[in-house]
Amino acid sequence: SIRLLGKPINVTVIQVYAPTTGADDEEIEDFYVSLQQLVDTTPKKDTIVIMDDWNAKVGSKPLTGITGNFGLGDRNEAGDRLLEFCQNNSLFITNTCFQQPKRRLYTWTSPNGQYKIKSITYFVVKDGEAPSS
Repeated sequence: SIRLLGKPINVTVIQVYAPTTGADDEEIEDFYVSLQQLVDTTPKKDTIVIMDDWNAKVGSKPLTGITGNFGLGDRNEAGDRLLEFCQNNSLFITNTCFQQPKRRLYTWTSPNGQYKIKSITYFVVKDGEAPSS
């Protein structure tokens, strides 16, 4: 993580790469415990931005205070875990606030081009700093 000191706010940026859906439960739990420790040690008045590859699908159903109106597809187990983490830490998934053009809906394509996965990359911010949905 990096802490950017600014006026009037300070921003702590945390970059993550969550375990894939094939990871064992212990690895996933270790990831979230470590991430929670980072969030807990961040000064309370900082804006927190957590970004990068969550390996999660949060689905298309908006959740008040957590997601906007433009999530994609069906939620998976990793998405459930991410949403729970966001809820517990008053975090908002900002890129669900914006409708994306079709060419930007996929964040991963298999090496042979056969499989495409809709957005598994998210930017989450401390609640209250998120754009309105």
